[in-house]
Amino acid sequence: MAKKRTTKLTDQLRQAIDDCGLTRYQIAKETGIDESALAKFYNGHRGLSMDALNALGECLQLTIQPGRKPETKGE
Repeated sequence: MAKKRTTKLTDQLRQAIDDCGLTRYQIAKETGIDESALAKFYNGHRGLSMDALNALGECLQLTIQPGRKPETKGE
């Protein structure tokens, strides 16, 4: 059986940027992330700091939901 391929977090963030209805300029202005830094992140040329990722998450109203359930003892 083939292993299920997971989507990378960065790909999910790019998709959230596409789906949010805001331009990258508007996101940059609202988050304080430099527009060129946001463009480089979006195009996969660089990462973002934790502060920038937090600001992006707040702007896009994102939440993280773990897909892996914790193992229980005895199973």
